[in-house]
Amino acid sequence: MIIYKLKNHLPSILGSSKYSKYAVLIPLIQKEDGIHVLFEKRSLNLRRQPGEICFPGGRMDSLDPDEKTAAVRETTEELRIQKADISEVFPLDFMVTPFGMIVYPFAGMILNSDKIQPNPSEVEEIFTVPLAFFFHREPEIHHVRFKVEPEKNFPFDLIIGGENYNWRTREMEEYFYRYEDKVIWGLTARILAHFIEVIH
Repeated sequence: MIIYKLKNHLPSILGSSKYSKYAVLIPLIQKEDGIHVLFEKRSLNLRRQPGEICFPGGRMDSLDPDEKTAAVRETTEELRIQKADISEVFPLDFMVTPFGMIVYPFAGMILNSDKIQPNPSEVEEIFTVPLAFFFHREPEIHHVRFKVEPEKNFPFDLIIGGENYNWRTREMEEYFYRYEDKVIWGLTARILAHFIEVIH
């Protein structure tokens, strides 16, 4: 029985079954002066991260057969375009965040960008940045440190060192890009930096 179960177990990230899974798309648009990256500013009426700059995307739906489908579906819903208006969709490295999320990023071309009509319930506005801009701008990188705070009834008597246990602390890099009056940061900037690294 043990051998059977081990033989049929498919390895994944430990604990990932409890993680929230999200898929996003880096939308690329061909313009007269070259390829641009499209960004959204989140609606000010949203409960989470209102007004922040992001890529189209969101939580995977139980009906999504895979991450790519979820990224395309979210993009069509937020930009109100058709699936046929999105082509050449390719995966980038996925991210496991410290906040119990796995983010699956993709990059793809948006055809007929004049058809875009942002969904006002989710998107305050859209704007584009020439891709070449990011080839010549390194992101600013700042650090956020996480503090360890065990709960009040933590069983210190069960661990060597007790209350003086030498916890491993960690810090997280936060990426920032500035473009005119826009600030692109957080997971969006991190995904963007990875995308630039892959293609440049």
